[in-house]
Amino acid sequence: MFNRELVKGSTSLLLLQLLNERDMYGYELVKELERRSSNEFSLKEGTLYPALHKLEKQEYIECYWQAQEKGPARKYYRITEAGREILLERTREWNDFVSIMNKMMGRKNHGTAEE
Repeated sequence: MFNRELVKGSTSLLLLQLLNERDMYGYELVKELERRSSNEFSLKEGTLYPALHKLEKQEYIECYWQAQEKGPARKYYRITEAGREILLERTREWNDFVSIMNKMMGRKNHGTAEE
């Protein structure tokens, strides 16, 4: 597992990226993060829902309820146009940060999207 502060600092970027691909509900977001990270990222409810509420307050995502065949309705989240714009901006910022960190660590462009 990664340092909690590293994960906390990238949570909104990860959530926006997932929601840019498709609408998801909370548990689905957690499971998709775990799957893609080979269980290295695991968000607890106490981290996930405050992050989603913050993104919603910033108008980067919005929510809606969807009825299910079995069980109660689920609250789904979707990215907004403002969310897509900030995702592009933050992705560029992240790639620049990774590039600079790799230079500082004596590496050459390892781990960037440009490889």
